Amino acid sequence: MILVLVKALSDVCAGTSGFLLDFSSRTSPGTDNGEALPESIPSAPGTLPHFIEEPDDAYIIKSNPIALRCKARPAMQIFFKCNGEWVHQNEHVSEESLDESSGLKVREVFINVTRQQVEDFHGPEDYWCQCVAWSHLGTSKSRKASVRIAYLRKNFEQDPQGREVPIEGMIVLHCRPPEGVPAAEVEWLKNEEPIDSEQDENIDTRADHNLIIRQARLSDSGNYTCMAANIVAKRRSLSATVVVYVNGGWSSWTEWSACNVRCGRGWQKRSRTCTNPAPLNGGAFCEGMSVQKITCTSLCPVDGSWEVWSEWSVCSPECEHLRIRECTAPPPRNGGKFCEGLSQESENCTDGLCILDKKPLHEIKPQSIENASDIALYSGLGAAVVAVAVLVIGVTLYRRSQSDYGVDVIDSSALTGGFQTFNFKTVRQGNSLLLNSAMQPDLTVSRTYSGPICLQDPLDKELMTESSLFNPLSDIKVKVQSSFMVSLGVSERAEYHGKNHSRTFPHGNNHSFSTMHPRNKTPYIQNLSSLPTRTELRTTGVFGHLGGRLVMPNTGVSLLIPHGAIPEENSWEIYMSINQGEPSLQSDGSEVLLSPEVTCGPPDMIVTTPFALTIPHCADVSSEHWNIHLKKRTQQGKWEEVMSVEDESTSCYCLLDPFACHVLLDSFGTYALTGEPITDCAVKQLKVAVFGCMSCNSLDYNLRVYCVDNTPCAFQEVVSDERHQGGQLLEEPKLLHFKGNTFSLQISVLDIPPFLWRIKPFTACQEVPFSRVWCSNRQPLHCAFSLERYTPTTTQLSCKICIRQLKGHEQILQVQTSILESERETITFFAQEDSTFPAQTGPKAFKIPYSIRQRICATFDTPNAKGKDWQMLAQKNSINRNLSYFATQSSPSAVILNLWEARHQHDGDLDSLACALEEIGRTHTKLSNISESQLDEADFNYSRQNGL
Repeated sequence: MILVLVKALSDVCAGTSGFLLDFSSRTSPGTDNGEALPESIPSAPGTLPHFIEEPDDAYIIKSNPIALRCKARPAMQIFFKCNGEWVHQNEHVSEESLDESSGLKVREVFINVTRQQVEDFHGPEDYWCQCVAWSHLGTSKSRKASVRIAYLRKNFEQDPQGREVPIEGMIVLHCRPPEGVPAAEVEWLKNEEPIDSEQDENIDTRADHNLIIRQARLSDSGNYTCMAANIVAKRRSLSATVVVYVNGGWSSWTEWSACNVRCGRGWQKRSRTCTNPAPLNGGAFCEGMSVQKITCTSLCPVDGSWEVWSEWSVCSPECEHLRIRECTAPPPRNGGKFCEGLSQESENCTDGLCILDKKPLHEIKPQSIENASDIALYSGLGAAVVAVAVLVIGVTLYRRSQSDYGVDVIDSSALTGGFQTFNFKTVRQGNSLLLNSAMQPDLTVSRTYSGPICLQDPLDKELMTESSLFNPLSDIKVKVQSSFMVSLGVSERAEYHGKNHSRTFPHGNNHSFSTMHPRNKTPYIQNLSSLPTRTELRTTGVFGHLGGRLVMPNTGVSLLIPHGAIPEENSWEIYMSINQGEPSLQSDGSEVLLSPEVTCGPPDMIVTTPFALTIPHCADVSSEHWNIHLKKRTQQGKWEEVMSVEDESTSCYCLLDPFACHVLLDSFGTYALTGEPITDCAVKQLKVAVFGCMSCNSLDYNLRVYCVDNTPCAFQEVVSDERHQGGQLLEEPKLLHFKGNTFSLQISVLDIPPFLWRIKPFTACQEVPFSRVWCSNRQPLHCAFSLERYTPTTTQLSCKICIRQLKGHEQILQVQTSILESERETITFFAQEDSTFPAQTGPKAFKIPYSIRQRICATFDTPNAKGKDWQMLAQKNSINRNLSYFATQSSPSAVILNLWEARHQHDGDLDSLACALEEIGRTHTKLSNISESQLDEADFNYSRQNGL
């Protein structure tokens, strides 16, 4: 039997066949077992190999291979057998050593097992390996070591639920961790701090991952989280709020109060409070009465009264006699009042004839009278001195203030920013170009304009010249307020709000927005006409059968070429461009251009699978207010409608997201999105931003406020122009919801620091007509404001920029900056730059690996009677409309995954797809091999390859 094993091994391990045949000849029947062995393999006859180290069970984490080790003595050879098949000798790494104590040869062997080997194995049990060691006597086998792919799912099978328990009650929080290999260990957190059950005997966390608190205490209230972890990852459950409440208890009764009346029948009371203990954390209040009352009777009090006066006493040597009376008629009792007044009186009893010190009593002048006269005299003199002193001081201060007046008085013009009040009135009808002071203006035709006016660019040096300031405006009266607000008005609102305006905006209205305000020949808003214009942004890439992705950095425009869309052995140079010049799509009626014009080509290229084109838009998506269309430019230069976003179509598919539209197409060309507002509640999203830079005059500083469509490519054009001018972004851009209610946009500068900065006259508030904002699909629109420092030492600027639509949304940009380049804080233009590699080809361009994609398509493309097919895959990925388009495709699942790839280009990970597959995979055995760890690994590789 040994000979048979050796021959079988010799077929596998050709490199050692000679040695094993020699070994078999030595141990075959009929040979002398006592023959000496080769000196290179010292071994004791009759000894089987003994394993010093056997392979252990192992787990593969992510894509890292694991090593299985095996050591035996005495052993001539050791080989691994995995899943019943011998491992090739080239995959073995062996080491030999000599056991000094026994003199036997020790051999150690190890192999590497990869993730791919484990995934490719399909058997009734786990992937396993064992060692087989040979000696002169025979073979020995080690234990089987299983190799499994480690993972930990994201969703807990059971999250802990919040509870409200009374104090000293029992709390049990259940937790069933996510499925994982190896099984996850559970740890409990309270308010994000680990719970140590060994230090608190009242808490037990050993019972099947549950948390048990035997007797609830107030300190046990808090947020509890179940934390599951294994060698792969950690998962947190939803937090459960535990509230330990206390029901209220009555305190002891107080003593009875005194009777509430002083006389007659009344009541007295006693009380108790619900404070023993007081109710806490929603506990029940005490039951019963908090106050008790009983009746009482009090004796009425009797006030005292005087008896009559007694007779006068005998005249005393001091010439006085006395009389008394007592409070006994009746005396006070039961708390009555004592008698009021004196109980004793005295008076002179000689009528002034009594002699004191040998003088008649009326001739003696008391000393107290003389002292009183002296005090009055001195008090009068003192008051006079104080009055004189106060008068002198007052006169002195008054003269000093009069002498200094005019030196410290601030010029009143500084308080109003140097503005004066003007009243312009219309001249007499006739020659409107003549301003004659002798003529009296006709005041009967003047009207008041209630809305602000947006003047010319404040950088214009001739802004305040006589010709521009006193240009006769027919039927207009202008008043410049000291608050820097310029107000103009006519009896009606702007011409756009005329009496003939239809309120059924704008559907069916043939009004052209470009014809509004015909009298205003001066632009309200500044265009960047002085800068070099660019006609288009362009990028190219070469793609083949493996497909790829073409991205226009920082524009939101991308093109996804699926795997297999281009036939094998073919390759095309595909280009994509964005029109930055004058739009070729001219709006009809109330139609508005909502996206850039995107061109992809070459136009004669034919694809076998629809490609995905992503175009950003600026509409606040709502089917109630917008009717959005996809249009394509023909070879003759005309635009024709491809489909409405809400329509059912089998030629193409549109998936409208809040900020972009993902389109599945089968032909290249020039595409754009247009919108027709159904109601005046239709909203365009505008991005507002403020840039600043120093002007040629060292004391001037220019602010430029932009209002552009909320698309990355529109803002990129602004950024490029500002970089050319040396502008600096002063505040993070904000989003403004601009309604289609025909009201204009107002931009104003507020809270300018007085005595440090001043704004040039007539420029603090500017207004943009509705049509210029609503149809702003040409050059970026901006308003310019010019500020002036009083002194060169002023380097800090703080103010507010208010951008608001009349009767609409408002945004405030807070400017806090230094005008010095070295001290200014840099604000990045784009929060997250797109990939620096516009063209990505092959597997690295896709987030879903091709092997997983094939398994998903094989699972869902087959119709299922229970609806567990591609329709469920679409539903789980929020694709619920126009499913007839996917039914016409050869592989609907592949097209759905292509749309998912385009939609989630910048998402963090594959969570949405993993959750969808997990929900559907419970009823699909074919999906059991697509583990969450595989998707995590795919997401990691995609992020690393694309620098995310």
